[in-house]
Amino acid sequence: MSPRRREGTPRPTADSLLAAALRDAIVTGALAPGTALREEELAGSHEVSRHTVRAALATLHAERLVQIVPYAGARVATFDDAAVAGLQELRAALESEAVRLITERHGAVWPTTVEGPILDAIERLGIAEAADDWMEIIRAHADVHRRIVAASGSPRIIEAHASLESEVLLLLAHVRPHYSRGELAAEHRAYLAALPRDGSACVHAHLRHSTELIRAARAAATSR
Repeated sequence: MSPRRREGTPRPTADSLLAAALRDAIVTGALAPGTALREEELAGSHEVSRHTVRAALATLHAERLVQIVPYAGARVATFDDAAVAGLQELRAALESEAVRLITERHGAVWPTTVEGPILDAIERLGIAEAADDWMEIIRAHADVHRRIVAASGSPRIIEAHASLESEVLLLLAHVRPHYSRGELAAEHRAYLAALPRDGSACVHAHLRHSTELIRAARAAATSR
């Protein structure tokens, strides 16, 4: 009798591996916004079928990292001010509801079980700022917001918020708002302290401020 096959984590598929490689290249800037993504070239350079390439591009299109235009093909996504505002508005809606659920459950004083993981992420953000590593800064920054949302305990809100993360990373990878070293971590410590008291208003003010900085950085970049 042959041994039973062990059930484990499924191996990643070829299209998921390709999507991961392209995602990393996009958010780190190796593939700049607007870069054409040609099926034949990607299939050749990654030694996969064009069907695999199409599946990977469809995944990244769903994450809004790739724009697919009929008869024109795929290219790395670009942002205009309306797209930035829409992304930030959706983040604000999800994060506001997450904060409401946390406060509904725990009151105006969040326990260390809630604050601890968020403070750990802010500490990581401070370390990244000290190293002046922008890619690590934006990943740590995303982790702060991810942990706030995770504390809500709402699977649907957590899932919806996670679906925006690649898009936020793409935006911030190419637009660096002006912050003095250490300022971003300090801002998020103050933000966390105010959240239980000010709730939704605090979330909206925080993301409005970041939207203004992003717009200013975009304007400065395009005027060069």
